[in-house]
Amino acid sequence: MSVTVSVADVTLREYGPAVSVPLDTADGRALAAAGVLESATPDPGRDGHWLLRAGSRVGAVRTPGGAVVRIMPKTPVRRLFFLLGFSLDPARAWRNSSEGTVDTGAHDNVLPALAHAVERRIDAALRQGVLQGYREVEESGLVVRGRLRETEQIRRHFGRTPPVEIVYDAYTADTAENRILRAAAEQLLRLPGVPAPVRRRLAHQRVRLADALPLIRGQELPLWQPSRLNARYQPALRLAEAVLRGTSPEHRPAGASPLAVDGFLLDMNKLFEDFVTVALREALREHGLTARLQDPHHLDLAGLVRMRPDLVVRTGDGRTPLAVVDAKYKVEKADGLHNADLYQALAYATVLGLREAHLVYAAGRRPECFHEVRGTAAGPHGRAMRLYQHSLDLSRDPEQLLTAFREIAGHLASGRKEAA
Repeated sequence: MSVTVSVADVTLREYGPAVSVPLDTADGRALAAAGVLESATPDPGRDGHWLLRAGSRVGAVRTPGGAVVRIMPKTPVRRLFFLLGFSLDPARAWRNSSEGTVDTGAHDNVLPALAHAVERRIDAALRQGVLQGYREVEESGLVVRGRLRETEQIRRHFGRTPPVEIVYDAYTADTAENRILRAAAEQLLRLPGVPAPVRRRLAHQRVRLADALPLIRGQELPLWQPSRLNARYQPALRLAEAVLRGTSPEHRPAGASPLAVDGFLLDMNKLFEDFVTVALREALREHGLTARLQDPHHLDLAGLVRMRPDLVVRTGDGRTPLAVVDAKYKVEKADGLHNADLYQALAYATVLGLREAHLVYAAGRRPECFHEVRGTAAGPHGRAMRLYQHSLDLSRDPEQLLTAFREIAGHLASGRKEAA
């Protein structure tokens, strides 16, 4: 016999202990199926309760029954949005690192801060008016305008005119850029926990973008190309796309009706990985080096075992690998060792023929340490292969974080001299 209960908002902590909450069976199953939590299981000791434990995703979701689950990050919200802003737009953040380029206002919760940031970005983008552009339109008309679509004319209206099948370029506000901004504003208006003042401003932005057609949920986002004409839109577009890609995961289990969970979630594992690789790529440019993100390789000669390091440092021409880096959103263990990570780094270095590999962690007791690998022949400088572990403190100021990346980049660049 199923138990039906109502529940108030639930607040969890990122990677915190499981919390027993009264939850409707359908809502509990929806959370479990959506995979937005580390675990969601019935509480064996309390009828009508579920044990909920958050993992790496932070933000808020609303279940089909209306219950709202908020997941608080370990990292301060302003710092979290610095990581996000830097990953989306490193050129601007690298020049001005005071708090990145994302204005979160005075909000200390993920969703209100996100809604505020998106609305401010959209407002800045539209300050000089709504961007218009040419878009190809195909339609049936009473008069010929543009070019005649001969194939469609014959197929649909053979021997009869009008109407005529035409295609022409229309100068309109219904562009990919405006569609994305409108969709992001509408999505945020549907999410739980957006403050009333921010909600009113988002509704105003939606009205300004009314000439752009709404996006159909579930379809791919329309493509846009950065250009001089849409430069003022680009910060808003990058953040809007992050909103649209982080909302409304849908799942359809076999033999069941669709389960939908509305919300916005940032995966801290992915965010940390993006931040580390983008920050190192930017810092390495100062040394004339290139970096390939998610560089594909194979462990075996047959090419059956794939491997994809987060970042491979190469010479300026991109030909010769110099170092390999993998980012790990983990806290250092008591003994400082993550054996599986070290084995992975060893495999990367072996395949790429490198004398060292680097692991970058989100926290640790020491900024840097290394392990020399037993059984590896001494290189030209008389030492065995080394596996380095670097630790970042994400609570540090942005400038301190970027300085740490410059130091790591300097270490990676030094490998060029040893490889020479």
